[in-house]
Amino acid sequence: MEHISVTLIIIIITCIVSFRAFSNEVLMSKLIFYPPAISEQGQWYRFFSCGLIHGDFGHLAFNMYAFYTFGIAVENNFAYIFGSGLGRFLYVLLYVSALMVCLLPTYVKHKNNSAYQSLGASGAVSAVVFVSILLMPTAEIGLIFIPFLSLPSFIFGAIYLIITAWLDKRGSSRINHSAHLYGGLYGIGFAIIACQLLSHFNILAQFVLSVRSYFQI
Repeated sequence: MEHISVTLIIIIITCIVSFRAFSNEVLMSKLIFYPPAISEQGQWYRFFSCGLIHGDFGHLAFNMYAFYTFGIAVENNFAYIFGSGLGRFLYVLLYVSALMVCLLPTYVKHKNNSAYQSLGASGAVSAVVFVSILLMPTAEIGLIFIPFLSLPSFIFGAIYLIITAWLDKRGSSRINHSAHLYGGLYGIGFAIIACQLLSHFNILAQFVLSVRSYFQI
């Protein structure tokens, strides 16, 4: 009997909670990432609950589309590399832990800022995207805002990290670029360590081999 996709389960749960929170301000305020509530009241669950809510339908749709597109591939690759059971567990661990890790720098910066709030699963999605890039560095990634243009994922990833780091340093946007940046970096670190400790798959060696082969075409 085939397992139900973990990616789809996470998407369904996220969509249900997000849709409920769209019209429920009390629920939204209880789940949103609000640093003072963590530092002063110990509400650590907000690191995770904020990934279940989104600002609007467009925000939710974009995150869940990206998560589905890359998540299915990562989930299947994890099942192959680590075995079905362990692979599914590590995939869930990657996503859930990324929700918290990507927000740690934000928390340190804004733990006493009563005017700051953040929401969305973008940091965890970034972690999954960058694991996908490690596993399939020469796969083409299309650019939504530039139709008919696509790049090898390793080039896309490098450009994404550079631009995201610049935008985070600039700090003039309501988007939490820090979560995107650290989510992506965490995904890379997670995959490397997991493969090193729990499998015989050398993900870095395969990444380098794929990139070299791309330039030799």
